[in-house]
Amino acid sequence: MVLAVFDIGGSAVKYGTWEDKTLHNQGSFATPATFAEMVAEMKNVIATIGAIDGVAISSPGAVNVKERRIDGISAVTYLHNRPIFDQLEAEFKVPVTIENDANCAGISEIELGAGTQAQNAVFVVIGTGIGGSIFINRKIYQGSHLFGGELGLMKPFGKSILSPIGTAVNTARKFTADTGQKVDGRRLFELADQGDALAQKYLNEMYDALAHSLYDVQVSIDPEIMIIGGGISVRLDVIENIKMRLFELLKAEGVESIMPEVVACKFKNDANLIGAAANFEVLKG
Repeated sequence: MVLAVFDIGGSAVKYGTWEDKTLHNQGSFATPATFAEMVAEMKNVIATIGAIDGVAISSPGAVNVKERRIDGISAVTYLHNRPIFDQLEAEFKVPVTIENDANCAGISEIELGAGTQAQNAVFVVIGTGIGGSIFINRKIYQGSHLFGGELGLMKPFGKSILSPIGTAVNTARKFTADTGQKVDGRRLFELADQGDALAQKYLNEMYDALAHSLYDVQVSIDPEIMIIGGGISVRLDVIENIKMRLFELLKAEGVESIMPEVVACKFKNDANLIGAAANFEVLKG
């Protein structure tokens, strides 16, 4: 099976060829201003591949597979509230699958990555904000309103939602605003590694927010594994800090026996493309 695979983002569209469960010929182009321009750019990519069996897409928004459209809102406004599945299949003359980008990242890990042995799993992607996906009996759970896995909207302490207080990007912004010392997420970690007590305090608050949210997820859904994605996942200390705090929260209630495995994702920046392809194979293979 040969697929053209696309990952649509607000500023760029990544693409690649999927064959023999491997990505080839990867590249990207700037996200076009109109739907017609998007289709034209995709056709240009497909033309370089040759004969394909289908097109697999990772997209922002609430992808409504049943109704064959993309609900909700995103930075790419023209994707929404149109019969996009039908339109793209008419343009490309092959089957098209589309799934939400965070769901695609989770699917990549369940089908081919860190979660291949799991029945019930939660994927948490930590970037500028926080997203996620939930898998029950290895099937993605999207919920009644396509909001399953919107972990960034959780309120771990009853005030702010998780996304502004649970990412290194936003924690670094708060550190800069409070101290006047301009840092990004990477620099904040460097300061903490060098023993800066204030940087450590801010990161500890971030870890606490993440752990409290994942505690609620664990006692609600009871997955056997939590897979942490996003650029932050390359740091083993991040995984260990989340794991340690989650265990202590469970232990405090006498339910440490339900502690899940907490691991870093496998596919990093390619997760959306790989997940889009794996989703196509599950649905159409």
